[in-house]
Amino acid sequence: MLESAITDAGPSVPDDREAASLERVDWAVPGLRLSFGHAADTPLHLLSLETDSCEVTTASRLPLVEILAAGRGHTLANSRLVQTSVGAELRYVAHELAENSIRFELATPDGILAQLLITGRDGAFRTSTSVVNATGHDVLLVSVTSWVSPFGGAAGPGFEDPAGGWVLVEGSSDWLGEGRWTESTLRQGTLLPTLREDLTGHTPRQAVIRTANGTWSTGGHLPVAGVRSEDHHVAWLWEVVHNGPWRWEVGEHRGDCYFALAGPTDWDHQWSQRLAPGESFTAVPAVVAVGRDLTAAAAALTGARRRDRRPHVDNTRPSIVFNDYMNTLNGDPSTEKLLPLVEAASAVGVETFCIDAGWYSNSPDWWDSVGEWAPSTTRFPNGLKEVVAAIREHGMVPGLWLEPEVVGVNSPVAERLPKDAFLQRGGFRVEEQGRYHLDLRHPAARAHLDGVIDRLVAEFGIGFFKFDYNINAGPGTDRDAPSVGAGLLGHNRAQLAWLDGILDRHPRLVLENCSSGGMRADAALLSRMQLQSTSDQQDPLRYPPIAAAAPLSMLPETAASWAYPQPEMSLEASAFTLVTGLAGRFYLSGYLNRMDTAQLALVREAVDAARRLRTGLIESTPSWPLGLPGWDDRWIAAALHTPEHVVVSVWDRGEGPDQMYLHFPALQGKDVTVDTVFPRSLPAWETRWHAETGTLAVRSTVPAPTARTLVLTPSA
Repeated sequence: MLESAITDAGPSVPDDREAASLERVDWAVPGLRLSFGHAADTPLHLLSLETDSCEVTTASRLPLVEILAAGRGHTLANSRLVQTSVGAELRYVAHELAENSIRFELATPDGILAQLLITGRDGAFRTSTSVVNATGHDVLLVSVTSWVSPFGGAAGPGFEDPAGGWVLVEGSSDWLGEGRWTESTLRQGTLLPTLREDLTGHTPRQAVIRTANGTWSTGGHLPVAGVRSEDHHVAWLWEVVHNGPWRWEVGEHRGDCYFALAGPTDWDHQWSQRLAPGESFTAVPAVVAVGRDLTAAAAALTGARRRDRRPHVDNTRPSIVFNDYMNTLNGDPSTEKLLPLVEAASAVGVETFCIDAGWYSNSPDWWDSVGEWAPSTTRFPNGLKEVVAAIREHGMVPGLWLEPEVVGVNSPVAERLPKDAFLQRGGFRVEEQGRYHLDLRHPAARAHLDGVIDRLVAEFGIGFFKFDYNINAGPGTDRDAPSVGAGLLGHNRAQLAWLDGILDRHPRLVLENCSSGGMRADAALLSRMQLQSTSDQQDPLRYPPIAAAAPLSMLPETAASWAYPQPEMSLEASAFTLVTGLAGRFYLSGYLNRMDTAQLALVREAVDAARRLRTGLIESTPSWPLGLPGWDDRWIAAALHTPEHVVVSVWDRGEGPDQMYLHFPALQGKDVTVDTVFPRSLPAWETRWHAETGTLAVRSTVPAPTARTLVLTPSA
């Protein structure tokens, strides 16, 4: 082993003689240029990155690939993903170019091989790492990174502090409180305090570490995060693309800061994978986006999500959906309750009507008996087909709620399926809140679910499924797996293959992702499913920050935030919740059948607005004219930029100043026309455009809470 590959002491920035010894690999695609360096004594690392809006030059030679294996630990004792012995030994072997991609071949002297595939364009790229064991003996992997790179721009006069001026942008979710974002300087509080490690001759060992555990991939910290620096005019955003456990970390290393991304690890998730000679393993993918600021990076990330998305007709024309659950039937549907809602939903212009939970049970207490998914005979005396036929007769696509991966402990399916069709620990089926969890690696589990889907499509003509997911199955399964975490990873990947199979057989079927609100709203699932319910939040005053921030975690056309106007609401209160729906993918509920003429007209106005806006929605990118929303902020604003205009939804939730200034740097210096998209039938707010600063002043002219959706159109 070469000493220079593992030492942690030494200068932060290579001198000219060292730099001259590096071999350079350049890769350029439209809107993105990356340069890499390597040498006989230096692993492959990122040298620089350039997009159409920013440039980054790095000061650290962190390996692009880091691998931790049993018996092959760190070069400096720590709990980080970086500074691994295998990563320090990996050397460049070759690279291969293809359309919009580059593949690197790396190897250690004893035969651990790594392949790093990078694909992308327009400021964002997707990465994945594969490991092959060519050593002649077993290798036990305990972590494999998807991407590692420095922030860049940390060295040079005036930038002696690597973390100085960098702001960490991160989000967290909880049931009813999804997508709560914060921005903190890295030197703030306990994130990355100044330690004076330069006096020790070693690089730091600390890091900001965020993980998800179990099967709720977004049920705590979010796999989407980033850093930004106004001094360096750079913002990074990243996303671990996985429907299970993941880890990202931010730390310091040799005169720069870095971020590292990975799927499950032994340290965090009880994951390890033994590779016999000749065997391979591929880590979960990640996406990285870069821009001059958060808005530019978010635009690049949005573009990458659209490129990685499975083609579907709904992607180009998002359907307008009514669902009977939220603040309405709440899991207790029947023919008597549904038929008036079907008629009212059709009257306001809805295109898809989804019957939510409860349709499969003869009793109101169905939680621990689910799994067979046969229609109730008591809720639907003339059969479910009567309601489905009514939906179709009113010109709408019928939909059903399912929670496919669970089987109630009191369901006959629990005894009908073999024990090995369920996640297990020590021979016991994993049970949570009265439900067992199917293991989709097992053919009997997949056959059961395929039979359910195909039967419901064939028998009832179902064109829309809302897939819910209300338990967290924990670390995984030890049945037929080298580790509990590896068993879960196998199930996670089998779930994605199962979804692909559904859409292969039923290509026009629309799938909604839901998971106790947004507890599993990750990019792996959303690359296959057409919309995501953003929350179960039932208080319309609490929903705006969730809806406003959602396009940072998912595509705007995927982000289905509930609009649930009610007959007891004032017109302003109804408009408030309808604006929440217009902030992304319009998703409607509420007792429309009990509304008067004026109330129904307002709902119809919102549906018409959603229909007009969806053409631009599918190519829009987000920004936040007041900054990322705070949970308790009075004023919330979310903008969606299209090639022609900017649509901005604004909510005023409380007491205090009735005027706010919204910032649109991209429109600075331009003449802009401001129009109200919704509601046009209620009093308009006062607006004034300041071209010299790119600022829109808005004043609510009615008592709060109140909300408006506006459109800003720049002059040609």
